[in-house]
Amino acid sequence: MIGRRIAAILLPLAIVSAGGALAASRQGDDPYAVLEVQRPRVRLPAPAFTLPSLDGGRVRLADFRGKVVLLNFWATWCRPCREEMPSLEALWADYRDRPFIVLAVTADRGSLRPVREFVRRHGLDFPVLLDADGAVRNRYEVYALPMTYLIGRDGRISGRAPAARDWNGPAARRLIDQLLAQQAERTD
Repeated sequence: MIGRRIAAILLPLAIVSAGGALAASRQGDDPYAVLEVQRPRVRLPAPAFTLPSLDGGRVRLADFRGKVVLLNFWATWCRPCREEMPSLEALWADYRDRPFIVLAVTADRGSLRPVREFVRRHGLDFPVLLDADGAVRNRYEVYALPMTYLIGRDGRISGRAPAARDWNGPAARRLIDQLLAQQAERTD
């Protein structure tokens, strides 16, 4: 009698535990879940922009149609942003020969000296864009720094990651590989 009561209690617990383990293992396969990247319910087109770059040029998001874009909003005064940058540079170094680009949009205002010094000191080789008035941050509804948007080859937002991430880890690479595998929509 007591054995049946114990079994009646333990069996449901075992079933719930097994289900939780299965869900956790599935989550381990999903790079969005592992990285805690928020997927949009509807993949809307990424808001268009043109921004000046630190090297003196102008960069248009539309120029990267057909590529996966990792759009990172950051600032030199933001400690988590500074800590995240080496992983972005490492990812960029490994994927730069593929249809992939990292665009780092700084929220720094005033003198560009701290931005230039940071970029030089850390050997950042991807485009650094200037959004001193915050217009692009507002269009992307950036409410904290760092914040990263992943834009698919079709120009639509595939995910948003508020807070710093390890963009050089295996989950980030799986996520970028997934996005690279998706074909860009043809517009002709």
